[in-house]
Amino acid sequence: MNSTKAVEDTAALRNEVEKLAEEAFHRKLISGYGDGPDENEYQIVFKGKPRHVPLKQALSFLGTLIERRF
Repeated sequence: MNSTKAVEDTAALRNEVEKLAEEAFHRKLISGYGDGPDENEYQIVFKGKPRHVPLKQALSFLGTLIERRF
C-alpha cells in the first residue's frame, strides 16, 4: 500500500470514529472524546477514565457500545 492510500484510509477511519464518538457522547454513553497523542490513536473518556486506543479498536468499541444501548 502506498503512503498516500494509507493516509487516506487513516483519515476515513478517523472520520468514522469521530461520527460514532459524537453519537455516543450525545447519548451520554461516553463523557468525552478526541484525538489521541499518536496519529493512529483516539481518546475516549469512558466511566470517567480517558483511554487512548488504536483507531480500529475505537471504532469497534464505540460501535458495540452504541449497538448495546438501543
